[in-house]
Amino acid sequence: MLDVTSYRKLFPMVEKYAFFNHAGVSALNTHAADAMRTFAEQSTTIPFTEAGLAAFHTMNELRERFATLINARSVDEIVLMPNTAAGINTAALGLPLRTGDNVLVIDGDYPANIYPWMNLAHRGVLTKFVPTHNGGVDLSLLESRIDSHTRVIAMSTVQFATGFRNDVVSAGQLCRDRNIYFAVDGIQSLGAFPLDVQAANIDFLSCGSQKWLLGPMGVGFMYVRRELLDDLIPGPYVGAASTVDWLNFLDYNFSPLPTAERFALGSPNFIGMHGLNASVALLQGVGIDHVSERILSLTDVAINDLRERGYRLSVSTDRAHRSGIVIVEVNDPEATCDQLTKANIITVVRGKGFRIAPHFYNTEEEILRVGEVLDQVSPEL
Repeated sequence: MLDVTSYRKLFPMVEKYAFFNHAGVSALNTHAADAMRTFAEQSTTIPFTEAGLAAFHTMNELRERFATLINARSVDEIVLMPNTAAGINTAALGLPLRTGDNVLVIDGDYPANIYPWMNLAHRGVLTKFVPTHNGGVDLSLLESRIDSHTRVIAMSTVQFATGFRNDVVSAGQLCRDRNIYFAVDGIQSLGAFPLDVQAANIDFLSCGSQKWLLGPMGVGFMYVRRELLDDLIPGPYVGAASTVDWLNFLDYNFSPLPTAERFALGSPNFIGMHGLNASVALLQGVGIDHVSERILSLTDVAINDLRERGYRLSVSTDRAHRSGIVIVEVNDPEATCDQLTKANIITVVRGKGFRIAPHFYNTEEEILRVGEVLDQVSPEL
């Protein structure tokens, strides 16, 4: 069993709060904060003309970490992005979709993987919504909605509103068999659960860092399967960093890089990527398999305890489809979250209840506090 005692020291938030909002915006760890602080302080005394080489080294180290994290074949398939939506938009606007084509999206998915596809309506591309079943993607239902004009299937690894962990491997195989592009939002699982983009036949993956990756806001990454790099036009935006000889500013040789970095624009978020690099290193040091087992163990405790206390839960009964998200249904979610916050338990309202989303460094004692406080305040709600 993973001993989290030493890791908890990296999260000062635990000194006051039982923090369960990792599916929203995570508490920042001291490794990430220190890395960002160091870079920022160095920037006050060292010119970037001297410090830039080290900064770009950190950027490439982070790309390597992401390539390893998702089992990409090469770092050339990784480009840093400011957030999930930026990567999804890059795919949506770059794909050669035409009037009459359609994209299947999942009803109930987060807008970052919905709106970029709906935005293609001006090209005559139709976005079709596939209903969920028991909170997640039903592969038979998904397949039944495919027609001869379906060019893309877009889905998330985990449904943010229900916590259902989708079978992306089977969905990816379906896409590959039907010659359909597979675009995935990974933000609700990366950092918490393993993901193999090769095994899942994922064509495009985008992910911000402020959730389970324990990073800061404003930095993330995109994966593009290398065979598809030339399928995508550079996108609605291009910059100097998109091209081969980008430091030769007056040559104007518009030759896009032969890697996913052709989708980079220019000055990157160096402060954020220093923090994210430290956070990903932390998670890889723990081991993603250990992290996921720990999270499932904590959600087991939450589910068993809250059910014994008589609370209604929206969560998959199949552990293979469980994630780090547990939805507790209550009569007044807003008031319940307010009461939990007063008890220094951080959750958020989701749908008909509130969401608990623990990470590996949380404890069983913190989980059990949720039920204890609910029992105390429920008569008032």
